Amino acid sequence: MPPNVVASNLALIIPNADLFLFGILISEMHMAWTRYVCGRLKSDYRYSNSIVYNNFPFPENVGAAERTAVEAAAQAVLDTRAQHAPKSLAQLYDPEKMPAGLLAAHRALDRAVDAAYGLKRGFPTEARRVAWLFERYGELVGPQS
Repeated sequence: MPPNVVASNLALIIPNADLFLFGILISEMHMAWTRYVCGRLKSDYRYSNSIVYNNFPFPENVGAAERTAVEAAAQAVLDTRAQHAPKSLAQLYDPEKMPAGLLAAHRALDRAVDAAYGLKRGFPTEARRVAWLFERYGELVGPQS
Protein backbone atom coordinates (compact mmCIF):
# COMPACT_ATOMS: atom_id res chain seq x y z
CA MET A 1 0.00 0.00 0.00
CA PRO A 2 1.21 3.53 -0.58
CA PRO A 3 2.44 5.54 2.43
CA ASN A 4 -0.72 7.66 2.53
CA VAL A 5 -2.91 4.62 3.31
CA VAL A 6 -3.67 4.20 7.00
CA ALA A 7 -4.98 0.87 8.28
CA SER A 8 -8.08 1.08 10.46
CA ASN A 9 -8.44 -0.77 13.75
CA LEU A 10 -10.18 -3.53 11.80
CA ALA A 11 -7.13 -4.25 9.65
CA LEU A 12 -4.00 -5.94 10.89
CA ILE A 13 -0.67 -5.24 9.25
CA ILE A 14 2.79 -6.71 9.59
CA PRO A 15 5.32 -4.09 8.55
CA ASN A 16 8.32 -5.46 6.63
CA ALA A 17 6.88 -8.97 6.42
CA ASP A 18 8.80 -11.32 4.16
CA LEU A 19 7.99 -14.32 1.96
CA PHE A 20 8.82 -16.75 4.75
CA LEU A 21 6.22 -15.22 7.07
CA PHE A 22 3.71 -15.02 4.22
CA GLY A 23 4.29 -18.69 3.49
CA ILE A 24 3.73 -19.67 7.11
CA LEU A 25 0.55 -17.59 7.36
CA ILE A 26 -1.05 -19.07 4.22
CA SER A 27 0.01 -22.63 5.04
CA GLU A 28 -2.28 -25.39 6.24
CA MET A 29 -0.39 -25.27 9.55
CA HIS A 30 -1.51 -21.71 10.28
CA MET A 31 -4.91 -22.09 8.66
CA ALA A 32 -5.70 -25.12 10.85
CA TRP A 33 -4.69 -23.12 13.93
CA THR A 34 -6.86 -20.23 12.75
CA ARG A 35 -9.91 -22.45 12.24
CA TYR A 36 -9.61 -23.73 15.83
CA VAL A 37 -8.73 -20.60 17.81
CA CYS A 38 -10.07 -17.70 15.75
CA GLY A 39 -13.20 -15.88 16.82
CA ARG A 40 -16.20 -15.56 14.53
CA LEU A 41 -18.51 -12.79 13.51
CA LYS A 42 -21.52 -14.63 12.11
CA SER A 43 -19.76 -17.32 10.08
CA ASP A 44 -16.77 -15.14 9.14
CA TYR A 45 -13.42 -15.43 10.86
CA ARG A 46 -12.45 -12.55 13.12
CA TYR A 47 -8.65 -12.81 13.06
CA SER A 48 -7.00 -11.38 16.15
CA ASN A 49 -3.37 -10.55 16.70
CA SER A 50 -3.68 -11.26 20.42
CA ILE A 51 -5.47 -14.61 20.15
CA VAL A 52 -4.48 -16.11 16.81
CA TYR A 53 -1.21 -14.57 15.62
CA ASN A 54 0.63 -13.94 18.90
CA ASN A 55 -0.21 -17.41 20.23
CA PHE A 56 0.63 -19.34 17.06
CA PRO A 57 3.62 -21.64 17.64
CA PHE A 58 5.84 -20.50 14.77
CA PRO A 59 8.70 -22.83 13.82
CA GLU A 60 11.94 -22.17 15.67
CA ASN A 61 15.56 -22.48 14.59
CA VAL A 62 14.65 -22.85 10.93
CA GLY A 63 17.65 -23.73 8.80
CA ALA A 64 18.60 -21.76 5.69
CA ALA A 65 17.52 -24.57 3.34
CA GLU A 66 14.08 -24.91 4.98
CA ARG A 67 13.60 -21.13 5.02
CA THR A 68 14.52 -20.89 1.33
CA ALA A 69 12.13 -23.74 0.51
CA VAL A 70 9.22 -21.97 2.25
CA GLU A 71 10.06 -18.70 0.51
CA ALA A 72 10.24 -20.38 -2.90
CA ALA A 73 6.96 -22.22 -2.32
CA ALA A 74 5.26 -19.01 -1.12
CA GLN A 75 6.47 -17.22 -4.25
CA ALA A 76 5.13 -20.09 -6.36
CA VAL A 77 1.69 -19.56 -4.80
CA LEU A 78 1.86 -15.84 -5.65
CA ASP A 79 3.07 -16.58 -9.19
CA THR A 80 0.28 -19.09 -9.72
CA ARG A 81 -2.31 -16.62 -8.48
CA ALA A 82 -0.94 -14.01 -10.89
CA GLN A 83 -1.42 -16.42 -13.80
CA HIS A 84 -5.15 -16.27 -13.11
CA ALA A 85 -5.55 -12.49 -12.92
CA PRO A 86 -7.97 -10.75 -12.74
CA LYS A 87 -9.79 -13.45 -10.74
CA SER A 88 -10.40 -12.54 -7.11
CA LEU A 89 -9.13 -14.61 -4.19
CA ALA A 90 -12.72 -15.74 -3.61
CA GLN A 91 -12.86 -17.05 -7.17
CA LEU A 92 -9.43 -18.69 -6.98
CA TYR A 93 -10.16 -20.43 -3.69
CA ASP A 94 -13.65 -21.67 -4.52
CA PRO A 95 -13.31 -25.35 -3.47
CA GLU A 96 -15.11 -26.54 -6.60
CA LYS A 97 -13.19 -24.32 -9.04
CA MET A 98 -9.69 -23.94 -7.56
CA PRO A 99 -7.13 -24.19 -10.36
CA ALA A 100 -5.11 -27.42 -10.17
CA GLY A 101 -1.83 -25.49 -10.33
CA LEU A 102 -2.79 -23.37 -7.32
CA LEU A 103 -3.75 -26.45 -5.34
CA ALA A 104 -0.40 -28.04 -6.22
CA ALA A 105 1.46 -24.87 -5.21
CA HIS A 106 -0.29 -24.88 -1.82
CA ARG A 107 0.48 -28.55 -1.27
CA ALA A 108 4.16 -27.89 -1.99
CA LEU A 109 4.08 -24.95 0.42
CA ASP A 110 2.49 -27.13 3.11
CA ARG A 111 5.26 -29.72 2.72
CA ALA A 112 7.90 -26.97 2.98
CA VAL A 113 6.28 -25.50 6.10
CA ASP A 114 5.99 -28.92 7.73
CA ALA A 115 9.72 -29.42 7.01
CA ALA A 116 10.46 -26.04 8.63
CA TYR A 117 8.94 -27.50 11.80
CA GLY A 118 11.21 -30.52 11.45
CA LEU A 119 8.37 -32.79 10.38
CA LYS A 120 9.14 -35.52 7.87
CA ARG A 121 5.50 -35.85 6.79
CA GLY A 122 2.20 -34.10 7.32
CA PHE A 123 -0.72 -35.18 9.46
CA PRO A 124 -3.49 -37.62 8.56
CA THR A 125 -6.18 -35.24 9.84
CA GLU A 126 -6.56 -31.60 10.74
CA ALA A 127 -7.40 -32.62 14.32
CA ARG A 128 -3.99 -34.34 14.65
CA ARG A 129 -2.27 -31.27 13.23
CA VAL A 130 -4.04 -28.96 15.68
CA ALA A 131 -3.34 -31.30 18.61
CA TRP A 132 0.36 -31.20 17.68
CA LEU A 133 0.25 -27.39 17.47
CA PHE A 134 -1.34 -27.19 20.93
CA GLU A 135 1.40 -29.48 22.29
CA ARG A 136 3.99 -27.12 20.77
CA TYR A 137 2.16 -24.16 22.26
CA GLY A 138 2.22 -25.83 25.68
CA GLU A 139 5.97 -26.42 25.38
CA LEU A 140 6.56 -22.80 24.44
CA VAL A 141 4.55 -21.24 27.24
CA GLY A 142 5.61 -23.79 29.87
CA PRO A 143 3.74 -24.57 33.07
CA GLN A 144 1.52 -21.78 34.30
CA SER A 145 1.36 -21.07 38.03
